[in-house]
Amino acid sequence: MPFNSIEFLIFFPIVAALYFACPFRYRWALLLTASYYFYAAWKLEYVLLLLTATLVSYLSALLLVKPEHQARRTLILVISLCSNLGILFAFKYFNFFNDSLRAVFNQFNLVYDAPLFQALLPVGISFYTFQTVGYIIDVYRGKMEPERHLGRFALFVAFFPQLVAGPIGRGPQLLPQFYEKFDFDEARVSSGLRLMLWGMFQKVVIADRLGLYVNAVYNNPSEWSGWPVFMATFFFAVQIYCDFAGYSDMAIGAARVLGINLIENFRRPYFARSPSEFWGRWHISLSTWFRDYLYIPLGGNRVPLPRWYLNLLIVFLVSGLWHGAAWTFVIWGGLHGLYVIGEAATKSMRGKLVHRLGLDRRPTAHALLSGFITFTLVGLAWVFFRANSLAEALLVLNNLAPLSNFAQVNAPWAGIVGNAAQEMVLSLGLILLLGLVHWVQERPQSLPTLWQRPVWFRWAAYLALALAIMNLGVTEDVPFIYSQF
Repeated sequence: MPFNSIEFLIFFPIVAALYFACPFRYRWALLLTASYYFYAAWKLEYVLLLLTATLVSYLSALLLVKPEHQARRTLILVISLCSNLGILFAFKYFNFFNDSLRAVFNQFNLVYDAPLFQALLPVGISFYTFQTVGYIIDVYRGKMEPERHLGRFALFVAFFPQLVAGPIGRGPQLLPQFYEKFDFDEARVSSGLRLMLWGMFQKVVIADRLGLYVNAVYNNPSEWSGWPVFMATFFFAVQIYCDFAGYSDMAIGAARVLGINLIENFRRPYFARSPSEFWGRWHISLSTWFRDYLYIPLGGNRVPLPRWYLNLLIVFLVSGLWHGAAWTFVIWGGLHGLYVIGEAATKSMRGKLVHRLGLDRRPTAHALLSGFITFTLVGLAWVFFRANSLAEALLVLNNLAPLSNFAQVNAPWAGIVGNAAQEMVLSLGLILLLGLVHWVQERPQSLPTLWQRPVWFRWAAYLALALAIMNLGVTEDVPFIYSQF
């Protein structure tokens, strides 16, 4: 049941109304039932995996309560992690590693007959697996007591706003909220609905519209070169942001309506001035998860310099693999790892260059240049993320330069929209609008003034967004990109 579907438009108001009408002691049961129905609407069989991950994590945490049996606790931790990650590996990565081994064996003319694992990738499995793994590790480390109420723990794993594509919740932050009583609060509900409206606008009006152009180019990379490839790559950078940030805003907004606070997942990442800052703003729940449960256990930056660089590279390679079982995702993650390592390794040299160019006395120019370089690096990496194969990614990069064929820049719209030039102007205008909104959000002092506008002004803005969704939104049910991970 995607957020951008008629079914969800009916489902959520019913759940919210029943939630506030229901006595407090039964609310967890209502939300749990709604969450399992929400997940079963994708495919009923997926529920079995969700139940398995829930029960394994719940029982494992209860068995970790005796600190005097350290060896036993470590064994339980290992078994739990292997169980949860083993399910993820079987459904998401087995065929990838199987095919990679087959390719290696074929190079040496050796027989390799391991069969493929014929199963669909369960929706959201990467997200709820990382959520349960983080919970088990937190209990093991003593950062929280195990949750003894099976129903509320099951709700923690399956809470429907975040189940399919996050944000990835943490036990200490999310679980206690299921014990708090939230009365209907008009200001909170209005804030949540506004965020859901903005998220839907980002998804169906901006992301899905740009996706039409991106798909036309990236699904036929041999047919395009120069400006069409450049625009498709630029459009994809905006598309994937609006698609995923739109989902996150809708998830956070829906939870806020119900009184639950989910963690922030995006903070205007394309305003970042360095690769490391980009990852402090992009998919925050995942980047902080890797920081706490992989990077720090590897030693973080408290190790010799070569080992620190290796730790960074490992984290980003694993992050790339988390996004998808393909070498294109591994390369995408590796590129970002190299970006961050390069940033750290050249810090002193870049400081001297900035001083020599006088940019340290021109902070605005320095910020713009740094932002442009960062966006360019991120955009080039997105080529591997979006391409259908490694060969096609290399073809896109080859066809990207030199910039030529400007007369063909509107051609990918042909056969998709009625007026290609008008569609291009609309798309660029929507991107400009997004940039202006982010520019305002980067200046929090201007936001109170905005919300103090007259009621008619605010409602005119809401109406404009709603009308844009109905009239400019792509009518097809386009899946959220990150729901496939």
